[in-house]
Amino acid sequence: MQIIKRNIGLTVGESLMRVYVAAPEPVGQYPGILFYSDIYQLGRPITLLADRLAGYGYVVAAPEIFHRLEPIGTVIEPNDLGRLRGNDDAQRTAIVDYDADAQAVLAWLKSEDSVAAEKLGTFGFCIGGHLALRAALQPGVKASACFYPTGVHNGRLGQGTADTIDRLDELDAEVLTVFGTLDPHVPAEGRQQILQALDKVDVSHATLLFEANHTFMRDDGYRYDPVATDAAWREAVEFLKRALA
Repeated sequence: MQIIKRNIGLTVGESLMRVYVAAPEPVGQYPGILFYSDIYQLGRPITLLADRLAGYGYVVAAPEIFHRLEPIGTVIEPNDLGRLRGNDDAQRTAIVDYDADAQAVLAWLKSEDSVAAEKLGTFGFCIGGHLALRAALQPGVKASACFYPTGVHNGRLGQGTADTIDRLDELDAEVLTVFGTLDPHVPAEGRQQILQALDKVDVSHATLLFEANHTFMRDDGYRYDPVATDAAWREAVEFLKRALA
């Protein structure tokens, strides 16, 4: 399916948040997806994934997660300095601000004529995987796909300690988690904590485990694993198709 791409601006508090939107070109109504990047924001590896998802029949809205700290359009380079910068931005952003951003994008999706407002999902990578799971606590979200989500098991997200894992009983969404066995940021004990917490609540959830490293779906780094990426992608598309039917 061919897609159309554009950028919109949403004001959250006193900050203008750029949101990259990719949507199917044919006129119609489609499920809406709040799509989160990793700490490097909306570089081409991430927008390619957003575009790819839109091609399967979704309106995908990807916000710049550090819009309060970085100029509009900033892409953080995925190198040593960029990693320091992205992690610093992540730690300097208040958790309530992340929540406000989620509410703003979900409200925008619900207001769009091309979105079936009762079919909303979240999707994210790394810190974005955590943000996707946390955003699924918002009313109306029916599915959440979380790829190597950092900080869920230990509460590391922004300023203070995130209570995401303690609030999973508030979920009204099905959850898919995707992990790599070689990921030092979400070690085996962290994965177990997350999965055990999901088991304790009345939430339909599934998990995928690959012999892969952190950020294995970014196609611009040494940790990229195309075979694991393709397998994860197939499962994620089937998950969304079923959960947002």
